[in-house]
Amino acid sequence: MAEQTARLLLLTAAVGLAWGSQGDREPVYRDCVLQCEERNCSGDALKHFRSLQPIYMSLAGWTCRDDCKYVCMWFTVGLYLQEGHRVPQFHGKVSLNAWFWSTVFHTRDTDLTEKMDYFCASAVILYSVYLCCVRTVGLQHPSVASAFGVLLLLLLSAHISYLSLVRFDYGYNMMANVAIGLVNLTWWLAWCLRNRRRLPHTRRCVVVVLLLQALSLLELLDFPPLFWVLDAHAIWHISTIPLHILFFRFLEDDSLYLLKESEAKFKLD
Repeated sequence: MAEQTARLLLLTAAVGLAWGSQGDREPVYRDCVLQCEERNCSGDALKHFRSLQPIYMSLAGWTCRDDCKYVCMWFTVGLYLQEGHRVPQFHGKVSLNAWFWSTVFHTRDTDLTEKMDYFCASAVILYSVYLCCVRTVGLQHPSVASAFGVLLLLLLSAHISYLSLVRFDYGYNMMANVAIGLVNLTWWLAWCLRNRRRLPHTRRCVVVVLLLQALSLLELLDFPPLFWVLDAHAIWHISTIPLHILFFRFLEDDSLYLLKESEAKFKLD
């Protein structure tokens, strides 16, 4: 018991240190956000911001602080590129939250940790679907992406409510995640294949979504643990580690492409 408690404390401390992504901890970014908030997020400036804010962004809960963080993120990215550095990651909390609760659950199996593991896993899959919507549709039609995001939040809320208040059905939870995963696979794959010549970096996304779907079979299979240590679930977790790194590389390359495209349009204007 003492050993397990110590491990949990260490994990909690580690998450506390890693909670902010590299970009979030960058002093230039933090100073930019602070100055932006002081300049735009109070008094008459805040009223002006709200008066110009589109309705769909207001309904999505987009605040003045969110806007500052978004603007300062791209400002910091621009500085990194000018200095020849790799683009840092920003706001990387969703995936980390899922990994954290998965680790806690596999360290100490309780009703709470099990539910948090399952719920956060569902949230990550839905977030990937939302990210796909933003990339494929949202850049041209932001209101559509916002409405779709609200729909996904309602679906997640209904999913969690059913499992928490009605019945914790393992079979239903598995089938729901598989169904969402298939939507995620089909959508990303269709977009990547359609843009493979114009955007060569999409091949990384293709590899990730195909391997993730193939590896998900490990969650459906059951066999005696290899060496009485590695069961199908453990192998699934180990196998997904490099895929997250590869997907981040895709997001990084795609963000650079969008940034260059935006700069080119700005110069033309």
